[in-house]
Amino acid sequence: MDDYPLLNLFLTMLYLFLWVMWFFLLFKVITDLFRDHSLNGWAKAGWLVLVILLPYVGVLIYLIVRGRSMHERDDKLAKDSEAAFRDYVRRAAGPEGGSGGSGHVNDLAKLAELKDKGAINAEEYEQAKAKLLA
Repeated sequence: MDDYPLLNLFLTMLYLFLWVMWFFLLFKVITDLFRDHSLNGWAKAGWLVLVILLPYVGVLIYLIVRGRSMHERDDKLAKDSEAAFRDYVRRAAGPEGGSGGSGHVNDLAKLAELKDKGAINAEEYEQAKAKLLA
C-alpha cells in the first residue's frame, strides 16, 4: 500500500462516486424522457441519440432545457401514486369492503350477534355462514 498514496485513493473514490452519480443522472433522464407524454417519438429519439452519443454534454443540456418540467412530472407522478394509494385504502377499509373482504366480516359479525342474542339457533347460524362464505 506504500506505492499508492492516500491522496490517490481519495481521488479514485471521488472519480468512482462521480461516475456512479452520472449513471444515476443518465437513467433518470432516460426514464423521464420516456415518461413524458408531451414529446412526440422523433423528439424522444433525438434526445436519446444526444444523450447516448454525447453522454455528459447531452445529460447536462437535457437538465438545463427540461429540468423544470422534469421536476413537475416527478411531482405529478408522486401525487397520482399517493391518490391511488389513498383510494385503494379507502375502498379496502370502507364499510362495504371494496372487494368483499370486510363486507363478509361485517356480515359474519352480525350473524354471530344474532346467534348470541338467541334470534337464530346454531343450525341456522351455520347455514347462513356457509351461504355467506360460499
